[in-house]
Amino acid sequence: MKAFGHDKSEAVNTYYLYIMTSKKNGTLYVGLTNNLIRRAYERKNDLIEGFTKKYGVHKLVYYEQTNDIHNAIQREKELKKWNRQWKINLIEKFNPNWNDIYDVLTK
Repeated sequence: MKAFGHDKSEAVNTYYLYIMTSKKNGTLYVGLTNNLIRRAYERKNDLIEGFTKKYGVHKLVYYEQTNDIHNAIQREKELKKWNRQWKINLIEKFNPNWNDIYDVLTK
């Protein structure tokens, strides 16, 4: 992109679709963010009012990343329509022990 006579490359953004849970096979939450570590921290520490705080959804167990916001939004809508077992199967394929992957991402 050209701005003020200088060549500027467009910033590449990364978007994360994620699933958090209260415990293995517990309450599930599907969300979308552009900063996975920050958002997981906020949800783990009840800094955001709403569903995750109300139901104690603090474990990050699954995520996908993309640079296309339109694909990210579409995928979030898709997963939110999935039945519970499909989401569980997705988590278990990616993270069979339902480990909190926030800890891995922040090391």
